[in-house]
Amino acid sequence: METLRERKKQRTRDALLRSALELFTTRGYEHTTVDEIAEAVGVSQRTFFRYFAGKEDAAFAVQDLAEARFVAAVRERPAHETPMETLRQAVLEGWDGLSEAVEAVVPVELYVRMYRTIESTPSLLAAHLLRSAATEETLARLLAEREGVDVDADPRPRLAVAVFGGVIRVTERQWSTGDDFSMGAIRELTASYLDQVGSALTGNWRIT
Repeated sequence: METLRERKKQRTRDALLRSALELFTTRGYEHTTVDEIAEAVGVSQRTFFRYFAGKEDAAFAVQDLAEARFVAAVRERPAHETPMETLRQAVLEGWDGLSEAVEAVVPVELYVRMYRTIESTPSLLAAHLLRSAATEETLARLLAEREGVDVDADPRPRLAVAVFGGVIRVTERQWSTGDDFSMGAIRELTASYLDQVGSALTGNWRIT
């Protein structure tokens, strides 16, 4: 059972995170200092560093939460599923739970604004690509283990994850620039784009 002390620490972390994202998305990541984030919550800089290693850690906290939940979902999928079906079902079935987890910390609207800030800030975009590459490697190794293949000798796990990751990035960009930020909207968009992977890769696009 969670203690009063633990709840207080979680509230402080959540307040710092929300303050950081609000400042990053209004003033800009590069123009926001740790002192300003801490001051907005009424705590010291030292308190901020108890919860986050630095600004970048705070900037990606929600994305880290989402990715950790997705990796866990992939790990728990039934063994009889094909690799792509495993990835598909893990992401589609995970949106509702993810929505609840995100909204327990920050509003989805703020999450979307932070995604846009990451995309438009060179230092954050570079960090995002590095983090995504690390997550994709984790997923590739997980799929290889599930399928009983050597990830370094068989290219299929990394290829499958690379294709899937590309679809998710396109989906997130489209969702973040639209008008409907609901989980239902991104789930529908994700399913639609995943359904088009086969024809996009092997089909003829020309209109005859």
